Amino acid sequence: MIDNRETQLARKERAVEGQPFGPGSATEKQGKTMTGAQAIIASLEAEGVDTIFGYPGGQAIKIYDALYDSKKIRHVLARHEQGATHMADGYARATGKVGVVLVTSGPGATNTVTGIATACMDSVPMVIITGQVTRGVIGTDAFQESDIVGITMPVVKHSFLLQSTDDLTRTFREAFYIASTGRPGPVLIDIPSDLASTEMVFEYPDSVNLPSYRPTYRGNVKQVKQAVSLIEQSKRPLLYVGGGVVASHACAELAELAHSMKIPVVTTLMAKGAFPAADELNLGPVGMHGSKYANMAMTECDLLICVGARFSDRVTGKLSEFAPHATVVHIDIDPAEIGKIRDPKVPIVGDAQGILAGMNALIEKMQLAPVGEEWFARCDEWRRRWPFYHDDFEDFPGQIIPEVVLDTLSAKLDPDNSIVTTEVGQHQMWAHQHIKRNHPRTFLSSGGLGTMGFGFPAAVGAQIAYPDAQVVCVAGDGSFQMNSQEMATAAINGAPVKVLILDNRALGMVHQWQKLFYHERYSSTLLDANPDFVKLADAYGWQGERVEDPAEVGAAIDRMLASDGPYLLDVAISPEQNVYPMVAPGAALDDIIGAIDLTVGGVRVTQKGADAQTAEPDAEGGEE
Repeated sequence: MIDNRETQLARKERAVEGQPFGPGSATEKQGKTMTGAQAIIASLEAEGVDTIFGYPGGQAIKIYDALYDSKKIRHVLARHEQGATHMADGYARATGKVGVVLVTSGPGATNTVTGIATACMDSVPMVIITGQVTRGVIGTDAFQESDIVGITMPVVKHSFLLQSTDDLTRTFREAFYIASTGRPGPVLIDIPSDLASTEMVFEYPDSVNLPSYRPTYRGNVKQVKQAVSLIEQSKRPLLYVGGGVVASHACAELAELAHSMKIPVVTTLMAKGAFPAADELNLGPVGMHGSKYANMAMTECDLLICVGARFSDRVTGKLSEFAPHATVVHIDIDPAEIGKIRDPKVPIVGDAQGILAGMNALIEKMQLAPVGEEWFARCDEWRRRWPFYHDDFEDFPGQIIPEVVLDTLSAKLDPDNSIVTTEVGQHQMWAHQHIKRNHPRTFLSSGGLGTMGFGFPAAVGAQIAYPDAQVVCVAGDGSFQMNSQEMATAAINGAPVKVLILDNRALGMVHQWQKLFYHERYSSTLLDANPDFVKLADAYGWQGERVEDPAEVGAAIDRMLASDGPYLLDVAISPEQNVYPMVAPGAALDDIIGAIDLTVGGVRVTQKGADAQTAEPDAEGGEE
């Protein structure tokens, strides 16, 4: 995989020190007279942009005309603006660079809203450039006019409505700076089309001066010392890790802290890969569909060190019973997250990498001994007792088991040169539980917004960023149909992305909730009219096959991964299969249903706490 660590760290240090950010005056076009459209492309080139995802239209046509002459920027033509935005998102998540989207006004702009909101919720750096009607008719309901700045205001980090070419280059400099510094996020630039033909002198600024925007990077030294003191005094410490660790490039510092003090680690969906799955200290996913052992660790810990996470409701469960014995240390670059959900004893605002490095240096200076040896042994015992799945456990004999499918896929992926994306639903949680990731930015999933239709175009974006990597999208049959038109984008751009559909002919997660909590009243969740996905693949020039026999799954995955081009594997599973374990909505983390307990013969459990009771299987072997 391409390692962007050095580049990103250099950019971050320049931001901290207030130095010029990015290529700036290095561009050879400085001082030349050009149109606004040409200046837009020159600004993108000055920022080092190599790929844009988009869809042209009338109010963006002049920008596209200028893009035609660029020798530095590749344009990827999506088949829908939402698909373009998710592609840019996947590109950004995989590389750490700013993803760039270019679309036209009106419906072209509004079609990006879901993708922008997805990026905003998961703190993904993006710049979205939208064409707008000419300045003279803004506000008159002109053809294909929409107030995209107003529409997207709740889901962007910042937005600009360009009013003059005098502000053009400064706007682009600021947009990329805001998107990629502090807590990353999407920034929108709305450009009236008459500015694109206005002549100007191109002067790209060397630096950014935004007095109202100065992210805090360096953590408070006194608070760092307090955090280390709490670790020294703790008996049952736990690291609760979120996507901020990935954004900060703090994975090495996190590992050093965990190992030096023998602290177990639980991860959110956004943090998968931030701490290697192969590391014994990694307890993996926590929360609604996390493991029983990770949730028990969260419930029983006496010190919770939260790094770059936001105490999502899908992690905490019933908030009043979340981590009831724990003193909390919260490290986050966004001060708005500190105390929003859980009040910490030690709040530390700043960059996770620098703060963890400071904690590690202090621990080394104080020569502290590991505090978590006995605690880790207890967590490890829980892990052996309550696995996600066990080979001897068959709740659907003779059928394809999704847990087994994803364990098989995980074992066959190149551990160092593969990226997995997911759509949203049951398959997403199975993938989170069963696909092993040892590197950051190799598991891309919509966490905060939970966007069906994200995973496949995100896989295309990641594949375009890394053409030699194995890129596999794990999808459900419902989610995949949200943006299946992007199969054309993959085929035309030579992106050999793979799609594995866990096909249950249902909207699986909602179907599961209807089964468990709504008396099996399956209202509008059965997808009986699904297409033949293999024929759909063939129509787009893909290879594809369907597998219905459990004995054929391994060989089918081999064929998929060995394919030189894009490949769709349709795997038939039962709609009655549920994602377990599960914390019911409104329940506490230790109130877990469906965990496998090997101490009572490997059956699923239904009762709260460590001493759980067994559940009676239904006629098909599943749990009622």
